[in-house]
Amino acid sequence: MAGRKRGRYAATDTKRAGIVTAARAVFEREGLDGASLRAIAAEAGYTPAALYFHFDSKEALYAEVLGRSIKTLQEAVDAAVATAGTPSECFSAAALAFFDFYAENPRDLDLGFYLFRGGMRPHGLGRERDRALNEALEATLAPIRAAALALGADAAQAELIMADAFAHASGVLLLAHTRRIRMFGTSPRALMERHVETELDRLLRR
Repeated sequence: MAGRKRGRYAATDTKRAGIVTAARAVFEREGLDGASLRAIAAEAGYTPAALYFHFDSKEALYAEVLGRSIKTLQEAVDAAVATAGTPSECFSAAALAFFDFYAENPRDLDLGFYLFRGGMRPHGLGRERDRALNEALEATLAPIRAAALALGADAAQAELIMADAFAHASGVLLLAHTRRIRMFGTSPRALMERHVETELDRLLRR
């Protein structure tokens, strides 16, 4: 009996993973506004009714896809920080790992900023989903705040430094993504490294 239950759970997980993969493909083509559960069901090879058993809306599916992307980002940041020793090294490792993840996975950047078909516009997936996703994204940046605290910043300053790192990385990534960076004749990574070095210099001078 236990073996049968495990088999059913495995089949359910496999089916759910297939639906999420199909959803991502549809979102990449159509964006959140243009996607539909019917189109996602067709992509996955299921009926719309089968999708409703797992997800009640396309917003729930988008949240699942985005949540998985953020989880992968978190793993990349954690791995980078794990090899760092001093607070300065942790600061640099966390900020650059965050940047590198999106530089190397531009479709995840599109996903996180809702850039698929429609440009940069405010979107919402529901209050609770938005809250959970924002908390997960903030957790990927938390090592930057922790390092800033360890280097002498107070809580308010550390929060601002973390937000600034996120804002700077996002801006440079979007410049790179749209190829506007070419007008400056420099590399996106060099700009992010310069920001990290400047911020660390300010922290170390406290």
